Amino acid sequence: MQERASPRYNTLCHARIAGVLEGDVKLKNLSITGCCLECKTFDSIKPHEKYKIDIEPERTAGVDEFELEVECRWIRKGVCFCEVGFQIVASPKGKRFQSYVDYLDYHSTLA
Repeated sequence: MQERASPRYNTLCHARIAGVLEGDVKLKNLSITGCCLECKTFDSIKPHEKYKIDIEPERTAGVDEFELEVECRWIRKGVCFCEVGFQIVASPKGKRFQSYVDYLDYHSTLA
């Protein structure tokens, strides 16, 4: 288990990077400093490049869609899927992002 400065929370939401990663892309986990996407292909993603991820939280969160500006830090290839790790550079809709992290934090304490 890797130690992190900020806790990572598992999510149930979808994500996309317009024109790069669309379709069945899952936001696997999220923290205030980074996130991980799970997808079937990553051919267009390159380490150290910057991207904009559109996040669509689950309805129960009560948080509207928001965008994160990120930088790819790593790519892990699996047999049926891959994971892509990102460092968050900026969140233009910061209140929505913070509300979603707060929601995830609260629900992680109930488990």
